[in-house]
Formats: sequence, structure tokens, C-alpha cells
Amino acid sequence: MAGLAVLCSSTALSGVVGGAVWLAYVALAVTVVVSAGLGLRALRLPTPLVAVGQLLALLCLAVAVFSNNGILLFGPGPEALDDLLSLLSQSLEEVRTGVPPVPASMALRCLIVVTLGVVAILVDTLAVAGAAPAACGLVLLCVFAVPASLADEMLPWWTFVCGASAFALLLGMDGQHRHRVWRGRWDRVSSAGSGRSATLVAGLALLVALVLGSSLTLVGTVGRLPGGPAGTAEDGLGIKPFTSLRGMLDQGQTQELFRVRGLTEQRYLRALTLREYVPGEGWQASDTVPEGVPAVGGLPVGPGEPRDGQITTVEIEPVGWNDFWLPLYGQPRALEGVDEGWRYDAGSGVLYSQQEKRPPTYVEHAVLAQPSAAELRTADTRGDIDPGYYQLTGLDPRVAQLAKDITKDQATQFDRVAALTRYFTDPANGFTYSTQTSEAQSQDALYDFLFNGKTGYCQQYASALGVLVRSLGIPARVAIGFTPGYASGDYRTITTDDAHAWVEVFFAGYGWTSFDPTPLLDGRGVTPPYLTTSASPSSATSAPSVSTSSRTSTAPQDQVSTANPTTVAPQAQGQQQGGTGGSLLGWALGVALVLAVAATVAEILFRRRGRAPAGPVWVWLGPVLLPVAVLCWDLVVVLALALVSWWVAVPVGVLGVVALPALLRLRQRRTRLASVSALGTDAATAAWQELLAESRDRGVVIAPTETVRTAARRLVREHRLDESGQHALRGIVEAVERSWYGGRPQPNAALPQAVAEVRASMARSAPLGVRDRILPRSVLPGPRS
Repeated sequence: MAGLAVLCSSTALSGVVGGAVWLAYVALAVTVVVSAGLGLRALRLPTPLVAVGQLLALLCLAVAVFSNNGILLFGPGPEALDDLLSLLSQSLEEVRTGVPPVPASMALRCLIVVTLGVVAILVDTLAVAGAAPAACGLVLLCVFAVPASLADEMLPWWTFVCGASAFALLLGMDGQHRHRVWRGRWDRVSSAGSGRSATLVAGLALLVALVLGSSLTLVGTVGRLPGGPAGTAEDGLGIKPFTSLRGMLDQGQTQELFRVRGLTEQRYLRALTLREYVPGEGWQASDTVPEGVPAVGGLPVGPGEPRDGQITTVEIEPVGWNDFWLPLYGQPRALEGVDEGWRYDAGSGVLYSQQEKRPPTYVEHAVLAQPSAAELRTADTRGDIDPGYYQLTGLDPRVAQLAKDITKDQATQFDRVAALTRYFTDPANGFTYSTQTSEAQSQDALYDFLFNGKTGYCQQYASALGVLVRSLGIPARVAIGFTPGYASGDYRTITTDDAHAWVEVFFAGYGWTSFDPTPLLDGRGVTPPYLTTSASPSSATSAPSVSTSSRTSTAPQDQVSTANPTTVAPQAQGQQQGGTGGSLLGWALGVALVLAVAATVAEILFRRRGRAPAGPVWVWLGPVLLPVAVLCWDLVVVLALALVSWWVAVPVGVLGVVALPALLRLRQRRTRLASVSALGTDAATAAWQELLAESRDRGVVIAPTETVRTAARRLVREHRLDESGQHALRGIVEAVERSWYGGRPQPNAALPQAVAEVRASMARSAPLGVRDRILPRSVLPGPRS
């Protein structure tokens, strides 16, 4: 019931996470945690060890599902832990900058499995070991509080119904349990002892709930492009814009963002620009917020821009936009409809606010004229701009050489930039567009993209072109915004599908000019006239001959610069099962089979103790041989099914673990009944132990301090034994007393039949329920009979 409460409460995430696949992952994680708890408590382990075991089981599940580098496929080895840490790191970035509903990427599923798995462990410990299910409400409240604080709208009503109903059922079961304690059907000592532990665990739960609630609510996912934290100028509006850009392209469902009226030609809508390039990390916004000027009325002319030109009036209606940045077209000259909280920085071409805002409809008066190729060939790329637009450090010499080889026949700076742009868009050079990047083959993501993978989306292409242009001493920056969208009546609609990145290069007299290297095939891209009508005759776009003999093959690393920052290598996501993974799976299956056979043989030898080796080792191993054998065979079945599908294998493995208590009870019963049938010196003791176990399975615990006759009277009263059962019980009591106190016990041939009759009487008057058959109390933790 504790696991069901966690699962039902997790539905609150549907308000911020798209799709429903992630819920299956949650169900799997909760099932593994609860099953591990049942199995470990069946071995009578202390509560701290049970929690540790549940954490280990959760970790093994995460490794099995999200990595192919685990020891025996699910063991948490160093490489597997690196995979998980990489996924978790990237998932936090997705959550911080994504647009709700955030797509349930593999990284986000990993985060959900880990966090809700930990919640399930805490709730399970509170409800079962701490006997304080009411305290679970604090933890479950956090599960609701996080999405409620992130979602822009109310969470779906049915999520509250599910969570509240499951929690009410949990409390109801606890009330029934306490009622049975009050009536004396459960051991008073255990219930009294649980009070102290419940208080301790409840206090711990309160502390954890406060920590989780205060930390996780710092995450923000309300629909925005760059997704920086709201704050002041001191925090630099720190952003990871490419992560949010990827989130828009991958979120699964399209959301309308803007409606544009008055635009006479297709142009890109710029939201922000990135000046700084950090090797190994990529393009980033400046650490300091530009001072800018209030965006009310006329706006200053940007560096290098013409002071005259035809003004176009464009009306922009934000529909689903809530951010620090307000997108603009071309070279803005004046704005209407924005308040004094918005500021415009002419140097970066960005309109921003110190706080996230959902702006009203605003009007931009802008110069949209574009120069010709001939004009750009005569323009200088030097001007009164920030020196940071020239800076480039830590560049691989092979990348710089590639830029020189591509542009070696070009005479002007414009032709060099145009040649670099056509190098990416020419199909002959092998570059393809995809939101799934190729697997990293070296530690340099930029080098990998240019020479190895050649697959990516606008982030990779814009990042690479910006670096190549700067390597030639030409000022460049990366712009993030939107493609023109599509016509819809009297306006153009811009959606999350139009999120895009491109490069802007400075030309004196014309300002920042756009170059888009992304080979879009769906018609969303815009090719300006200076790249279509006046290509230089010598602008070769074929791939130059560049030596790549020094390629490395180190482990893939998560780079933000030009490789996809939100996608790890496919093998780190557990989605490729061929090659080495298949052979490792077969090897693991063989090892598990050997262990299962060995444990089974040892169990058979132990059951035949007359022919088995004697000694203290067997005394210690005996009770655990059956659980070990069952778990080993369960592992064999899981690995065998994993050759077909992990989605089939994991549930089957969980069912095997759930069945462990019932199998332990079955072995216990058969061993005792075999001793009774043998009529040996321990026959009476075995018969009595079996009756006490049958009683405990039905919720009545007989204390060791009670005499045999007192205990027998309790058995008759609590289980309402009929006449034949009472008569058989008297015979068993006499046999036990003769065995324990009579010196030399004599075999009683009627003992096996008497035990069978008492068990049958219990079954008639107090039959076991389904839960009691699956999870017999006599093998679960608690006071021993």
C-alpha cells in the first residue's frame, strides 16, 4: 500500500512531464523497491540494512535500464555510475530550462526513477518499519509540491484524487492494524516498541521533506527559451540557452508562442545572442548583464548599422511566452507597448528584463533591409564592437586548419564566411540534420562533429560555424530565436517547432548579418539574397583534404559546445543491446546458471543431512540456501528473458522476488512436517513450531514465555478450533510435554495425523487470505515464536 501511495502521488508529475511512458518507469521502480523490502524483511534484517538493500536494488535497476556498462549488466560499476551521473546532470539542466510539459527524455526518466525510488524507500520505511504511515504524508506532499510550484496552471484534478485516495487507504490500513493491536491480536511488545521508532522516523521524514521541498522548488520549467533563473544583475542571468532550445525541439507537442502581423518578408526572430565561446563548454551568454537603455520610444542604433533605411512596422503578439528576453526582428529603431522594465542593449541586439515576464502585444519599428553580396564584399569586418566578438582560445589546430582549407580560394571576408556556410549546407560534404547527434569518438565535441559524426541540429551547426568564422579573425556571435513560422490567416504563427540558432557576422556599415549553416529540409530555413544570387565563382563547397589520423577513441563525454548537450551516447541510455552487450549478457547468464545449480545442489544436500557434510558452516548456510537458490534461478530467468526484452525480464524478476517469502514458508513447512513424519526425537518440537507458525500467519503471535497449555488455549480461542481440532491439539500438547519434560520421549505414531487435523481445523475456521499466503507473517520480520 505504501508503494501504491507513491505511484498514485507521482501522477502529479503529469502536469510538467509530457507523455505517460515515464509512469511505467515509476511503477517499475516502486515495484522493485517494495519487493526488495519484502524480501529483505523476510530474512529478518535490521531496518537500516533493509533500506540500504532497497537503495542497492534501485541502483541496480537504474543501471540495467539506463546503462549497458554495468557489471553483469545491472551491477553498479564505475562506467555505469558515470553514465547515471551524466544522465542525472543533464536531466537537471533539462528540468531547469525546459518548457512544460517537458518531454520525457531518457535523462529525465532516469531522474524520475531515482528520485521517486528514494521517495518509495522513505515511505516504505515509514509505513512498515516505523509504523508511522501518517508521516508519509509529509513526503508525498513534496511529490505534489514540486510540480505544483513549476506548472503554470493547476495540476490535473485526477492526480489529487489518486494521491489522496491512496494515502487514505494507507491510513485506513494503519487504523485497522492498530485496532487489531488493541484487541490483542498482535504482540503488544512489538507495537509498543514501534512507537519510539515511529517518532524517530517521523522526525527524520519531516527533515527530509523540508530539504526536498526547499531544494527541488528552485527548479524552474515555466515556458521559456533560455531558462535562466530569475534574479538580479549580480547573478548574471546565468543560462544554458542551447539546453532549452533542444527542449523546445524535442518536447513532443507543439506550442504556439507568437503571432506576427505586418511582416512583409520571411525573417528570423532573434531572442538573444551569445558572445563568449568557452572550449569544452560551448557558446554562452555574458556573465554580466548589459546596462542597456529603457526600451520606451526610440532605440539607439547598433554598432555598424546604417542610420537610415526603410522602416517596417511589425506587431508581435506573445501567446505562450514568459521569459527574460523579448524577441526582435532585424535592426530595431523603436518599440511600442512595452513598459519601462524592459531594456535594450544595442551592442548585443537584445531586449531584456531583470525579471521573467509574460509581455502584452508589442509593436516593433525596424529596418529589415538586407545588403547585397557585392556590398558585403567591399565591407570591412572591423568596427567599434566589443573585442569579445573576436576572442577564441583553446581551439584544436585541426579545426583551424579546416577553416583555412575551406576558404583558401576566397578573396574577401564575406566570401570566406559564405564558403564556410555552404560547406555545411552542401549535401556532398555529408552533413545531416537530426536532433539525435552521433556518438562521441573523442573528448573534443567540436572536432567530433566536424570530422566524425557530421550529424546534429541547429546548435551544432551554429556553434561550429561561429568557431570557424572566428578562427579566421572575423567577428561572429551565435543568435538564438525562431524561424519565420507559417502563415495563418492575416498573421504568421511561430511555435516551439521553430526554435532555431544561427550565426551573425559583423560588417561595418551593415551591422550584424545572418548566416544559417543548418541544412533544414522542411522549408523552415531562410536563405538571404546575398547567399543565393551572388556566390563567388571560386566558392568551392566540397570537403577539403584534412588529415584525421590523430582521432582518439576515448570514452564519450557530455559536451555542451557543439555536440548535443542533452543527449548522451546511445549505449549510456541502454537502448543498444547488440555487440558487446549481447556477449556480456550471455556470459552473465552462464555465471548465474552455475550459481543457481550450485545453490540448488547445496540445498538438496542440506535437506538430506544424513548424507550431507556436517559442521558449523552448514548450520549457518542451511537457512539461507533456499533463498539464494531461488534468487539465482530468478536471475537466470531474468537474464534469459533479457535476451528478448528487458521490459519482460524485469517484471518477471520482480515477481520472483515477491514470491520469495511464500517459498521460504513452503520450505519451512515441508521441513517440519518431514520431521514430524519421521517420528524422531525432534518430531514433537517440529509439530509445535509448525502450529505456532500457522497461528502467526493468521496474525496471532504466541510469546515464548507462555507455557504449552496456555498457548494451546489461546490457539483454540483465537482460531475458534472445532471439536476435532481441539482433540488433535490435546494430543500434540501431550506429545510436546513428554518430549520436553519426560526424559526419553517415545515416538507417537498419531502425531502426524494430529498436526494435519489441527492445520485443517485452522483452515476451516480461520482461512488465510491472499496476502497472508503470498507474504506469510511467520517468515517476515517481527517477534519470533
